[in-house]
Amino acid sequence: MEQKIHQGRNVKRFREMLGIKQEALAFDLGEEWNQKKISLLEQKDIIEDDLLKAISNALKIPVEAFQNFDEQAAINIIANTITNNDNGAVYNHNPVFQPIDKLMQLHEEKIALYERMLKEKDEMMDRLEKLISK
Repeated sequence: MEQKIHQGRNVKRFREMLGIKQEALAFDLGEEWNQKKISLLEQKDIIEDDLLKAISNALKIPVEAFQNFDEQAAINIIANTITNNDNGAVYNHNPVFQPIDKLMQLHEEKIALYERMLKEKDEMMDRLEKLISK
């Protein structure tokens, strides 16, 4: 079964990666927006193109990132640092707490991966803009 891309969840992921609160995004989108509407938006599978463009401008992230960020890739990244009941069989239920240094290293690796992914998206956007302008 093909994994469906959830645009609302992707908006939430990128917003959180950038350290932007729902209230701040609502402010950037205009007077008719508030935190509650952003919360509801982040639950939607598909977001209208014009709204996605507005969010893209507010977060300075290409529209394609919200449309194409693969759910499974995100799960793989997050699974390296988070444990929950969904993947409990994989984890030791008698955890040994890792030193702060190890947690910081994992956090830095995750940030580096996201930065690489965003850079690749930017490069793809540049190539697409060049193709369009020809």
